[in-house]
Amino acid sequence: MIKPDILITMAATRSVMRAVRVFEFGGPEVLKLQSDVLIPHPKEDQVLIKVHACGVNPVETYIRSGNYARKPALPYTPGSDVAGVVEGVGEHVTAFKKGDRVFTIGTISGGYADYAVAAANRVFPLSGKLDFRQGAAIGIPYFTAYRALFQKGRAKAGESVLVHGASGGVGIATCQIARACGLKVLGTSGTEEGMNMVLRNGAHQAFNHREANYIDKIKEYMGTEGVDIIIEMLSNVNLATDLQLLSYAGRVMVVGCRGPIEINPRDTMSKESSIIGVSLFLATEEERRECATALLDGIEAGWLKPIVGSEYPLEKVVKAHEDIIHSSGARGKMVLLP
Repeated sequence: MIKPDILITMAATRSVMRAVRVFEFGGPEVLKLQSDVLIPHPKEDQVLIKVHACGVNPVETYIRSGNYARKPALPYTPGSDVAGVVEGVGEHVTAFKKGDRVFTIGTISGGYADYAVAAANRVFPLSGKLDFRQGAAIGIPYFTAYRALFQKGRAKAGESVLVHGASGGVGIATCQIARACGLKVLGTSGTEEGMNMVLRNGAHQAFNHREANYIDKIKEYMGTEGVDIIIEMLSNVNLATDLQLLSYAGRVMVVGCRGPIEINPRDTMSKESSIIGVSLFLATEEERRECATALLDGIEAGWLKPIVGSEYPLEKVVKAHEDIIHSSGARGKMVLLP
């Protein structure tokens, strides 16, 4: 017979989990893995997920540093893109049940953890065609790519798109979506391996952005017409040059930025070009549904196949945050594996 005190210990053990907590804004070292965090309980219209993988996104490093427009209340657990299995559902949730494979584009409790709670309308079924690591690579990258291309960039079949930093999570997503939707796709990467990955995932042509004359090569490839859309992951470095590459009425979609840059606004006048900021956090419910429908169709059609790059256990979360900012070249989506 099991003693009562052992039963209490077992029950207590079941109700806590490991989770990464941030108690103050700062560098990667403020990420603290704790093993005594209470497992969250799904409230009305919420889903509790046993996390099998969680995507790591650059935006999470900006938020953690305290230099981002959105500042969560401290302490908090980072992480939006989880993939896993439904552990339980709150009241009024009919779309999911315990045991369902799912992925999210947002969490309430934070995804860098063993369990996460998410609003039911931020949870989507994960096709058996993809594993959990791939599921964790869908959320922010693919929804951002779709939003940048179509909801904000008004991309049309037959137009050209240049994806800067095309071998990262958002970059690969953009190449796959743009190619499937009939655009002419150019991508840049900083390594030979990255360029090959870009070409395998939808780009018609790849350029090495570490080469001094790569801009000239893009101009030569495109001829006099220029590029219709540029998806820009590092606008603080590339924006001024991007304006030189655009076609008439071309647009630069600012997806990523790590600081200020000086540009000449006259460069927008000569072609009536546009610089448009992109933020998935500002998408309406209707826009998110549009993204989800297109992407779930892409999974079924077989063209949406996330490429997983570096994998880290939760214990190495500090290293993951260091690497996503300082790595020499992205190769797919970075994921944490609880």
